[in-house]
Amino acid sequence: MLTKADDYPIHQTPEPIAYSGSNRNFYDRYFFNGYTPDGGLFFAAALGVYPQLNIMDASFCVVEASRQYNVHGSKILHMERLDTQVGPIEIEVIEPLKVLRIACSDAANGIIADLTFTARSVPIEEPRFMRRVGSQTMMDYTRLTQNGSWSGTVEHNGELHRIDAHTLGTRDRSWGIRGVGMSDPQPNPYAISPQFFWLWAPLNVGETSVFYHLNADEHGRPWNTEGRMADSESASTMDQADSRLVYRKGSRHAASAQIDFKKAGQDIHLALKPIQTFYMKGLGYGHPIWSHGLNHGELETGFEIYELDQMADADPTNFHIQALVDVTMSGARSGQGRGVLEQLVIGAYEPYGFTRLADLAP
Repeated sequence: MLTKADDYPIHQTPEPIAYSGSNRNFYDRYFFNGYTPDGGLFFAAALGVYPQLNIMDASFCVVEASRQYNVHGSKILHMERLDTQVGPIEIEVIEPLKVLRIACSDAANGIIADLTFTARSVPIEEPRFMRRVGSQTMMDYTRLTQNGSWSGTVEHNGELHRIDAHTLGTRDRSWGIRGVGMSDPQPNPYAISPQFFWLWAPLNVGETSVFYHLNADEHGRPWNTEGRMADSESASTMDQADSRLVYRKGSRHAASAQIDFKKAGQDIHLALKPIQTFYMKGLGYGHPIWSHGLNHGELETGFEIYELDQMADADPTNFHIQALVDVTMSGARSGQGRGVLEQLVIGAYEPYGFTRLADLAP
């Protein structure tokens, strides 16, 4: 089957672009976030393509004060990957690796946005993510991450926010293999109790973009980690990158975090202080209904509101968050900034005293 994408020189196999190998968990996803200078408004968007499942879905979220508003959409892909609009949500690539646009037109629920992302750093290709569970591939994907500034408008509940270049944020693109759609009905005999430790910190400090991530096993041994600093022209990889978290009592969310870099014998320290919480299930991550790749039919949309002061920290579907953070950088380089600290801790993690699937910090 030929589709619009076949007219672009982007083929990776002898097959038409409609076909993506043989793994049903292949996916291709956009993610965006943004935050106003005063931290009063946070927004995020995601759009995922699942060629083997023939599904495309998307979400757009706004956080203000004590509420998170989530718009959802899902459609049959019809094997046409370049139609990147799902109901009221649309993603447009204006200039690859530099300028992209997101839009949401859900007037019925009071959410209207038209936002343009302009890169302020070069794109970062993170190390290949590869993880097996027994004989099965749990993850095998590539991701690029990039910081930028925003322009446009966000309207919700009749209040219009004009967004200018002082509103910063991050976008990423990832593609490869990750669990999507319905769970496998036949678990792997070698599968152990679920365990996943994940930190991701894209930060904006002055003109510098800072990137840090950590995937580690239950003993705290990293299996994918890196620290980088970048600007609009280039990026450098740190010789060493480490982190320390203090967890908020009764949760799996950080009360504070410290990231330490070492480069050419010099130390750089980043102190992170959370000021707002964004629940990633608003974008479909672990959502009981709008989880990535589920089939909702030809086209279905949804809307929900989270009362943030009523979100239960003990609910595992609330473990995955992005905390909007204030950042203080000291050492060989200094400055003040803002960014996010994404966190997902499932199962045991010895360094912070987690021993079971969903126990909470004492």
